[in-house]
Amino acid sequence: MKGIVLAGGAGSRLDPITRVASKQLQPVYDKPMIYYPLATLLEAGIREILLISTPVDLPRFESLLDDGSQWGVDIRYAEQEQPRGIAEALLIAEEFTSGEPVTLILGDNVFYGDFGLERLVTEFSGGAVIFGYPVDDPARYGVVTLDDAGNPLSIEEKPANPASRLAVPGLYVYDGKAAEIARGLRPSARGELEITEVNLEYLRRGELQVVPLGRGIAWLDSGTHDSLLEAANFIATVERRQGLKIACLEEIAFLKGYVDRDRMEQSVAAMPESTYRRYLERMLDSAT
Repeated sequence: MKGIVLAGGAGSRLDPITRVASKQLQPVYDKPMIYYPLATLLEAGIREILLISTPVDLPRFESLLDDGSQWGVDIRYAEQEQPRGIAEALLIAEEFTSGEPVTLILGDNVFYGDFGLERLVTEFSGGAVIFGYPVDDPARYGVVTLDDAGNPLSIEEKPANPASRLAVPGLYVYDGKAAEIARGLRPSARGELEITEVNLEYLRRGELQVVPLGRGIAWLDSGTHDSLLEAANFIATVERRQGLKIACLEEIAFLKGYVDRDRMEQSVAAMPESTYRRYLERMLDSAT
């Protein structure tokens, strides 16, 4: 399975900090925000990734991430000239995916905890899979409603009177039909191709599965100043408590076997002196 990271948009809700660099390049505690969705894909075994961003920001992402070979993965890049909706990412990536299944994740979504994505990706056989996360303010999100058996009944985008508390996070798994469905969409009132409409089409076809994310899983949407601070504080608290880093791409690549020890040591040796480098050095020492 291939992966798409959509890291576009103007980030206007985070102005003025996004005048300097895009939202997904802002720090979430000790790492750029983009590391977190990339870590989700790498942990799931996805090693072919297309990162989509604006023409202005793409060179910055390429400077930060390069081609991904330092982590044993293949990262390519594509432009979204204007923020025309999440579903447009499926069209931009159509040549890259070549009709294969794909996991699409938004560049400002931070997940913590094992919710079985690797198993889901490995066993995926078709249709679409989205996730449901309970929130106190569902009217801010796309909301999915389930029946007593856990089957999806409806999905509403930012409903005034939500029928449930299950928000749909920015993580979606689709079969090879997703781009075709996205091509048939009409822009919404805000001029975007809505990902909710893609999910609704899979629902109408009876091919949509919803996986609820319960206790022990954290989903943080870092799109506002407050949520960005909350995400940073959460990551800092867990890392300090455990002494383990979250979304450390070098560590994930090494532990998953994407790179060998020699490649890992080369990457660490090229880093400037920092707490991040010292963490990786300790990790390598403990792995001997």
